[in-house]
Amino acid sequence: MHAPRNIYLVGPMGVGKTTIGRQLARRLGKTFADSDLEIERRTGVEISTIFDIEGEDGFRERESKMLRELARRRDLVLATGGGAVLRRANRELLAANGYIVYLQGSAESLSARIVKSPRRRPLLDMDEHESKLLEILRQRAPIYERVAAMTVNTDQRPAAKVVGEIVDRLG
Repeated sequence: MHAPRNIYLVGPMGVGKTTIGRQLARRLGKTFADSDLEIERRTGVEISTIFDIEGEDGFRERESKMLRELARRRDLVLATGGGAVLRRANRELLAANGYIVYLQGSAESLSARIVKSPRRRPLLDMDEHESKLLEILRQRAPIYERVAAMTVNTDQRPAAKVVGEIVDRLG
């Protein structure tokens, strides 16, 4: 198989969708976008502020609108937000318009990355982030698995190795 026109990266927060997505896009000669970063750029505020003001439902509506816009592009590698797959319409949109790669990681490795990250994660209480992360993974992992055409584990692996595996498996 040759690289599909659009590749959508799904997976939990902290798994490396943005880092891996940038490298994958460069390697495949595609454009890179991150739906959360696009929302922040357009609104001028962080995702956590949108959550604070509009709640999760308000954010999810913005996210769905952004995904509909980005899915119209071609030759795109898109890092989606961790919860983008929660809405059936988003899952159907991504599946109809590109190839979905699930970047998988254990709660331990995600937790270690999140603690080091400067980004604020609106769904995580940093005092109990590992237990909340486990809860999020339990809820979302089956959805990620169902929607993905490919699953790649990122635990203890540099982004370049993950990108290499994706490219190899795409053929």
